[in-house]
Amino acid sequence: MPTSRIHLCILQPAGHVHALGFIDQARFFRYQFRRLGAEVSIGKNRLRHDAINFVFGSHAGFDESLKARFRCVFVNLEQLGAGGAAVAPAYLHLLATSAVVDYDSANVQAYRGADLTANLTAGHGAGRSADVPLVSFGHAPYLHDEHVLPLEQRPIDVLFYGSTNERRLQLLRQIEATGCKVGMLKFGIFGPERDEEIRRAKAVFNCHFYDTARFEQARAFQCLSLGTPMVSERTPFTTSPAQFDDSVFWVETEHIQSFFAKEFGAADFTARAREKLAAFSAHDVLDQYAAVLDHARNYFGNRTISSAPWQPERLHIGSGRQYMPGWFNVDILAQAEPDALLDLSQPLELPARIESPMLGPVELRAGSLDFVYANNVLEHVGDLPRLMTNCLHLLREGGQMLIEVPYEKSLGAWQDPTHVRAFNENSWTYYAQWFWYLGWFEARFEMVSFDYLDEKLAVCAREAAHFMRVCLQKVATTAEERSTARSVRADFGGLPDDEIA
Repeated sequence: MPTSRIHLCILQPAGHVHALGFIDQARFFRYQFRRLGAEVSIGKNRLRHDAINFVFGSHAGFDESLKARFRCVFVNLEQLGAGGAAVAPAYLHLLATSAVVDYDSANVQAYRGADLTANLTAGHGAGRSADVPLVSFGHAPYLHDEHVLPLEQRPIDVLFYGSTNERRLQLLRQIEATGCKVGMLKFGIFGPERDEEIRRAKAVFNCHFYDTARFEQARAFQCLSLGTPMVSERTPFTTSPAQFDDSVFWVETEHIQSFFAKEFGAADFTARAREKLAAFSAHDVLDQYAAVLDHARNYFGNRTISSAPWQPERLHIGSGRQYMPGWFNVDILAQAEPDALLDLSQPLELPARIESPMLGPVELRAGSLDFVYANNVLEHVGDLPRLMTNCLHLLREGGQMLIEVPYEKSLGAWQDPTHVRAFNENSWTYYAQWFWYLGWFEARFEMVSFDYLDEKLAVCAREAAHFMRVCLQKVATTAEERSTARSVRADFGGLPDDEIA
């Protein structure tokens, strides 16, 4: 059982840039856990078999079967319950049956039940709700920058960032009506690029998106730690951890326009702002994270995680483009951060035992895979017949291989200097009808589906094609096909030895 290694996993579905918003909270968890002496790593979509994994973003989907092989604690940062975020029932089930960390006791009621939230210790957002420890976010010293512009010299009066709805836009129009220069950061910009804009603002404005009106502390701590004041709407339902009480400019909804017309531009605003920033930096929430770490270690202390070699059923070749949790992700490049470095265009002796830094021991056996996915990989492979032969051997009968490749007549087919071939409609003939040329005998591929894809990977007509998507299925050869193979091969396809008894 690991006692010191912690892995922070941010789940990011393909193309879902908004998942980058969890970087802020993951960094804060890392900072606090490191202060407690833990060895901490951060990864995208990747779980570690030798660590306790704190998982961010599982509301977008998580394969619960992974809990049998990985120690997972799910960090809920969604506003749940009536008036909150619309999440799938599967997410609530995941939280109800797993180790969880939350930031608000009201959320816990949505997946643990009201009777389990009565034991919350004193202090909102800090403590423990039954078996769900609660944390809050505080000052992050690693965000301090000595060269940040003084508040008086910053070019943006008020910055807003995040998703918008009509309610938020209406409040922003009220602020603009006072003459304040309001900057709206395009939704989808996160990390250092967003932080740079925050440091250029005299203040960040925060208002609620959901009717639950829980204070967006996961956003506020970042702004305050960056040295930018926050002005936040406060409704009768808004609650916040103690470290924000005297650190934020709180304004009731109906007084927002008046605040920006009278107080924001007042001579003493920057002095008041500096006092609030100083007050925020005086708080420390380390004890909350110590409780979380103790809870996680105790939770997994009596639970057995499988240590037997994993025999995957799904193989993803070329994981650099899109790591797929729950699959065995392989690549030939270390920079792709695959589960294992494996070149399937080289000879592969089965069964193959592979030690994966992330997954532990993995075993590949003949006829064990249900599915192989190769997304824009085959155009790079030197020995493609060898790769296809290995995939055929690994797949069970009826197993499928989904392939996406550039179409030879598109402008992008040869734009990558690492491409060694292009593909057209006839590129699959050898793996299906002419299988014997590859030395195959007992099994071959059969085409299940074929589509042309445009530059956005939507199905299209041939004339607009940039890519092709092909689904092949492993099938046993028929007696007629094996007879044909015997007639065209250099040998007879493996005759018995007929030894004398």
